[in-house]
Amino acid sequence: MEPVVDIAFDCLPLRCVGRVDIPLDATPVFRKRYERLKNAIETHGTANAYFLYNSRCVYRLANSDVDGMVRFTFEGTVLTDHSDAKAARADLAVDLAGETCGGIPPEVSAWLQKMVERAVLIEFDRFIAAGRLAERVTQLGKVASVAELADFSGMNV
Repeated sequence: MEPVVDIAFDCLPLRCVGRVDIPLDATPVFRKRYERLKNAIETHGTANAYFLYNSRCVYRLANSDVDGMVRFTFEGTVLTDHSDAKAARADLAVDLAGETCGGIPPEVSAWLQKMVERAVLIEFDRFIAAGRLAERVTQLGKVASVAELADFSGMNV
């Protein structure tokens, strides 16, 4: 079955992060992302924890690429079970990035934001099942500093 919700994200396994000291020349956007990453490590630790960034969740309510679209961005942590086989919970900051519905009532927007978290957990299970989580962990190994990751700055979005 083809997914009805368009979800994309970059994944940083927190156990791969060596240092999170913020570079002195970091842009304000990059600095905020670093601070959220540091907070994720302090809050959730590094075991079975994955930081998602450069992300989107798009609902197409009218089955159109243009009309009835609601786009969210999100960033935060997904935690898995002890074997990294299933997403257990998420701690995400979700923001409405755009919509082509002619205005969304605040209570509908709030409900859709909650649904983003559920959709991300389901998509993360698909990410695991496809072998992409294990591939990402192997690919990164142990990164000495997050500054080494070109895509972490958000410049590739």
